[in-house]
Amino acid sequence: MKIFCVWEHNGGDSLLFADTFVGAFTRGASKDSALEKMPTEIRSYISWKGGLMPDAFECEIIQEKRSDLTVSDADSDVIFDSERKALSLAEYAELKALTLKSAQDFLTLYQSIPDKSKSCLPSRKTFYGQVPRTAQEMYEHTKNVNEYYFGEIGVPADHEGTILECRERGFAALENQADFLKRAVCLGSYDEEWSLRKVLRRFVWHDRIHAKAMYRMAVKTFGDKSVPNVFRFTI
Repeated sequence: MKIFCVWEHNGGDSLLFADTFVGAFTRGASKDSALEKMPTEIRSYISWKGGLMPDAFECEIIQEKRSDLTVSDADSDVIFDSERKALSLAEYAELKALTLKSAQDFLTLYQSIPDKSKSCLPSRKTFYGQVPRTAQEMYEHTKNVNEYYFGEIGVPADHEGTILECRERGFAALENQADFLKRAVCLGSYDEEWSLRKVLRRFVWHDRIHAKAMYRMAVKTFGDKSVPNVFRFTI
């Protein structure tokens, strides 16, 4: 199977996104390092999402973005060429279902953590402040981008309630807007380009970043069998 990838990088540090596996990504200190991890990420993704598992994978970079951001900490502003296109209703329904599944699975993982305020991880600072260490901190950080992501395309939203509830309300507000599937690419905060396709991808991508961190933290803190591997991560 061919995996078409978008490569965002700052010097050697690389983020690699799988264009047709919405939200799948790898990070590495080099392009080759990120490429090496991609087949494992896609196997994990297919196992989580469902679908036929290919015998082999081949990666092809179809777009490159040189960035001044801290991509080693997953700071990203790339918009895929494919994300500039309007969505059909069928495509939107499929991607919406995926983002809601991701939110539900993130909530399930969070709720399974035995002690949501306990963590064995050391303190670390990144471009947005202290890295979330506990399940509670990871959950709140992930949930709280709801207002930001929807807001970048002009949709009023909040982050009250669970991660699933606020995401569902965001979609309801989006669907109340006229011709919401036909909206053009717009310029959001920090002169970053956004589209509906990008918002949908960013939700799944951001969930995966912090679900993986939460699962790894839980295994280290509470033991291998302490929480379900909802996202089918390989660690």
